[in-house]
Formats: sequence, structure tokens, C-alpha cells
Amino acid sequence: MNLALPIPDAVPPDLYGRRGRDPLLRVLERLMNAHMHSLRFLHRSDVVGERRDRRRQVVVAHRAVEAHDDNVVSFTLASPDGSELPAWRAGAHIDVEMPSGRVRQYSLCGDPADGKRYRIAVRRIPGGDGGSMEMHDDVGVGSRLIIRGPRNAFAFAVPGHGSTAEHLHFVAGGIGITPILPMMRLAHRLGLDWSMVYTGRSRNSLPFLDEIDDYGDRVTIRTDDVDGIPSADILLTGSRTTSAVYACGPMPMIAVLNRGVNPGSEFHFERFSAPPIVNGAEFEVELARTGQRVTVPADKSVLDAVKPFRPDIAYSCRQGFCGTCRVPAVGRPEGMLICTDRSAGERVVLDL
Repeated sequence: MNLALPIPDAVPPDLYGRRGRDPLLRVLERLMNAHMHSLRFLHRSDVVGERRDRRRQVVVAHRAVEAHDDNVVSFTLASPDGSELPAWRAGAHIDVEMPSGRVRQYSLCGDPADGKRYRIAVRRIPGGDGGSMEMHDDVGVGSRLIIRGPRNAFAFAVPGHGSTAEHLHFVAGGIGITPILPMMRLAHRLGLDWSMVYTGRSRNSLPFLDEIDDYGDRVTIRTDDVDGIPSADILLTGSRTTSAVYACGPMPMIAVLNRGVNPGSEFHFERFSAPPIVNGAEFEVELARTGQRVTVPADKSVLDAVKPFRPDIAYSCRQGFCGTCRVPAVGRPEGMLICTDRSAGERVVLDL
């Protein structure tokens, strides 16, 4: 039998569902959404963040002199029970809490494949703020320290896996070799194309030369006492327009490289000291707990201005990424990183 059905001249109101949503389903949907929203916070886990912030005790398992002229000493750290330490990648650093309570940051310069040991290196700075002196004078084999980390503010991207570069070029100035060593080691293991320039005052001031020598002519070593102050061309010896450049060293070296690196190249760097203040303005901070007012000069950080009045203030990297010196401040929901944050001239009230 062949039945002819009428052709509708309008879209049926229930073709895509009911015109009005069922009240019961609407209530259930809201309850479910609220429940799922709460689960985001109840079960949220950030493995990297937890690892980064956790304090753990380590013991100094080995100590060695790495450079005599610059008094560089390496410390190998391990868990007291010999258990695994958190994994890390080339470029990472840890916060080290010394017996006095001082907290300083040191790059990891060992092998990321060694899950049971961290290695750091510390250059003795007699005119510094005391952290390096304490590490050299008071920390030996068997000493116990508190560390936090690892963190990574100098991440290494492997060509073809996060980087479009076809070649790697490393530049290290003195103790700046510490974050570069694991990068070189990884590049070598992966069979990547790379080169390096290692510079310093003299050969006796350069740490880890025995490890550097293993890489042969891939590494160019030049020293100020023999070759003079290096230019950008010297520091970039072996690099190409397709290179990714990774550098760690003093501010003058980074500044020279910044002017000389090919504009189309990747340039990643880590410096020893705080970034220079450019076009800063003088302003005033008030220490809320005492009412004291401190003038911050145009060319100084809040940290430097406040330290004479609050010598116990906590700080570490002085470059704005570790967060140690973050202080609650009126009108600033995220507080103030007093090593780098500034005011355009207005007075800032700090919870100090």
C-alpha cells in the first residue's frame, strides 16, 4: 500500500527538543555543575608545583674544589635515606636553606639521569652578602641542609621538540657553566649539532674544566688574561643564523651577546645579578609595622633600599622569578616582588 503523507509547512516545535526545559532536569543540571566545580578544587593536583614548593632535607655526600682562583666548590646532595630525589631538567635550580636560615639559589649542574643525587657549585664571594661564605666555611660532608625545588626558569628546548633551531650554541662565563653543563650533556647524548664558548679571567678560574675537556673541539675556551675581553663575535664563535643560543654569565657578557645575536635566532639567557633599572623613578615605601618611611632611589630596588632597615628580610634570586621576596602591599592584590617591582612615583605601603 502506498500512503501519501502531508508535507509540513513549518518546523515542528519539538524537532530539536522541547520548547521549555524540564524544571527538574534544570535543577539537577545545576546541582551537577556545582558538584563538578567543587571537585576541581578538591582533587586538583599540580605535581610540578607541589614538587617546587616542598621543603626536604638533604645531606652533603661529597664536596670538591672545582676552581682554585675563583674558589669554586661543588656540593653533591642526597636524601639521608638514599631515596630518589625529584626529577629535574637541564636549566633547573634549587633553593638552599643554610644553617643560618639564609636562602640562596643554585643551579643544578649534575646529571638529570642520576635520580639520587643533586650537584651544585658555589663561588666564594668575600664581599657578598654572606651566603657563599657560609656554604664554603660551614657546610661540609655530612652537613644537612633544607632545599626546595627543583624549579626551572631557564628551560632548555631541544631542536625538533619545542625549538625550531637547527643548531645549539652555548656561552658560559665562569660559574655560569653550572646550568649549561646539563644542557651540553643532553645535546651530546642526543647527537645534536652544537658548539660552545667558555670564558673567564683565567683557566684556573674556570670550574669543571676536566668535564669540559671531554667534549673536544666543540668547545672554545678563551680567557681574559690571554685573549682580552671577548666581543660578541668571539662569544658567538661556532654559532649560525639557525642556532638557538643559551648563555649564562655576568651582566656585561649578556649585554654584549644581546647586541650581537642574530635577530632571527633564539636567545635564552640567565644572568648572575639583578637586572639593571632603566628609567626608574624615585619613590617612597612605608613599612606598615613600624610606620617607617624609606626612599627608594631611581637606580635602586626596593630590596636594596629596605635591607639596611630590615636585614632579616628574605630574598634569593633578585631577578623576580623565585618569589621569595614577595611582600603584601596595600592596593596590590599579588603583593610586591621587592627585588624588581617598582612604583612610578607613588608611595607604596608594605606589610613589613
